[in-house]
This record gives sequence, structure tokens and C-alpha cells, in this order.
Amino acid sequence: MFDIGFSELMVIAIVALVVIGPERLPKVARTAGLLFGRLQRYVNDVKADVSRELQLDELKKMQADMQESARSFERSISSEMQTVEQTVDETVQSAQTYVQDLAPTADALALSETPAVTAVVPGDAAGPAESASPAARV
Repeated sequence: MFDIGFSELMVIAIVALVVIGPERLPKVARTAGLLFGRLQRYVNDVKADVSRELQLDELKKMQADMQESARSFERSISSEMQTVEQTVDETVQSAQTYVQDLAPTADALALSETPAVTAVVPGDAAGPAESASPAARV
């Protein structure tokens, strides 16, 4: 804290011995030591408080930065989702229009190309008239 060497301490001790006297010097030295210890603890507490405040400010700045980046990320995801939804909606509308355009053509093809269906029973060479009763085969 203070840059005091041994020689300066000796000068201070001699002056204190002359001014205070040998009877009261131990009591004054003890009181001065207690006050100096309290001063050191107070200075250390202030340093720790300042350090905590600096760390708290740094953490608050970091929190604000993280919240801003989270908001930015959320906005970008939201805009991308809107773009994807719009693209899907356009594709669905295009497909529905295409299906609606093809529906009359498909109906016309279905009516014009309906094949005649004849039933043929497997293993029956004579035709449907003879295979009417199973007893006639035996």
C-alpha cells in the first residue's frame, strides 16, 4: 500500500517514543495496529465489491448479447418458416390447378375407353351355359 522502508519505520518509532513516551507507546501501537487491520479489511472489502460489480456488469452484458442473438435467431427461423410455407402453398395450389385442368380430360377418356367385361371361369372350356350346375360335370 505505502512504500515505507525499514529506515523510515525506525525514524517513525523514535519520534513516537519521544512524543508519546515509553509508558503509553505499547498501548498506542496496539491501537494503531488494530486500526490499520480494520483499514486493510475495509479496503479489501471495497475491492471485492468493485470486482463483483464489474463481474455482474459483464454478466449482464453477456446476457443481453445472448438474448439479442436468440431473438435474431428466432426471427430468422420465423422468416424461413414463412418462406417454406408460402412455397408449399404455391406448390399445392399449382397441383390443384393442374388436377382440375386434367379432370375433364380424364373423365372423357374413362367414358370413351370402357372395355366390355366378360366373365370366364377357369377350367371351363364349354362356356358359361354348361357350367351352371356342378352335378352336370360329374
